Amino acid sequence: MLRGGRNTFIIRHAIYDTSLDLENLLGDDGGRSRVNAAFFVYQRDPEGKSGVAQLLSPSSLAHCELCPRRCGANRAAGTRGVCGADATLKIARAALHFWEEPPISGERGSGTVFFSSCPLKCCYCQNHEISTGGFGIEVTPGRLVEIMLELQEQGAHNINLVTATHYAHLLPEAIRAARARGLAVPIVYNTSGYEREEAVSELGDLVDVWLVDYKYASAELGRKLSHVPDYPVVASRSLARMCAEVARRGGELVDGDGLMRRGVIVRHLVLPGHADDSRDVLDRIWRVAGDVPISVMNQYTPNARMRAVGGELARPVTDEEYELVLDHADDVGFTTMFWQEGGAVDESFTPAFDTTGVLRSANAG
Repeated sequence: MLRGGRNTFIIRHAIYDTSLDLENLLGDDGGRSRVNAAFFVYQRDPEGKSGVAQLLSPSSLAHCELCPRRCGANRAAGTRGVCGADATLKIARAALHFWEEPPISGERGSGTVFFSSCPLKCCYCQNHEISTGGFGIEVTPGRLVEIMLELQEQGAHNINLVTATHYAHLLPEAIRAARARGLAVPIVYNTSGYEREEAVSELGDLVDVWLVDYKYASAELGRKLSHVPDYPVVASRSLARMCAEVARRGGELVDGDGLMRRGVIVRHLVLPGHADDSRDVLDRIWRVAGDVPISVMNQYTPNARMRAVGGELARPVTDEEYELVLDHADDVGFTTMFWQEGGAVDESFTPAFDTTGVLRSANAG
């Protein structure tokens, strides 16, 4: 296989099979069985008779179940959920970002909107200032609409909503309002992978590209590092639903410039000391989504907490660990893979969270 680096994109032609059973795919055999692809078709409920269509309603905040934790916090009354958010929309940065995968960043950059707070509590988080530190500025949903339009005016190839899970109830109205005012670029939903299937389904007609993490194959590792009990099963189910939504709308679409207009890219960050789990992650991705484009990253950088604690997560990923994972991706059969060359941890893949673009356009005078 030819590997696609940070500046290379190889378009692949997948064979989609909608006859496979998700329950069997999520068995305990380590995910080593191989299939061409698995796009799962779910019965949609446009009239909301099952309650699914109400999940992303603003009224859902009275007993919040937006994320798989389903903590039930009354965010509407000011109580903060496990994610750390109440009813107020909070954004830490809105600006062009040039370090996403090439089909996302292109030449002009991706219009990233970084939302504050996060349903996961990853001990090694490289965005901890905003995920758990509470950094950001409170804005109205109307300002979110303006931000999306401003990013498009700056030349963004897409609008990249980063960790919006706990604010997903605001997205349908905001995206529709932005479209009505002239937003024409794709919407990218940039997520940890810890999503409810129902939320993914309800966003299916609004989100064009799913840029989704698959962090762990081991539930125990998810408990230890991200404080959730069920990460692999939840991530597999939400990934399957994302693939189903893309397939329902006609499948992957890449334009003549190599930019993804519709589709799924699955990311995985290799963690030091956990190359075996990374290989199991790739197996699971293959079983759930088949020959989907993947991005295997070595940019793990120990935060202050991990350096203080010591142990494996206090160091970067070694070249040997990373190569083991890349070789396994080749062996599994992925034909579109983005990878990072040596020295990734020395580059600035994480932007400065300085509220750029939140209250006014990043290129305003």
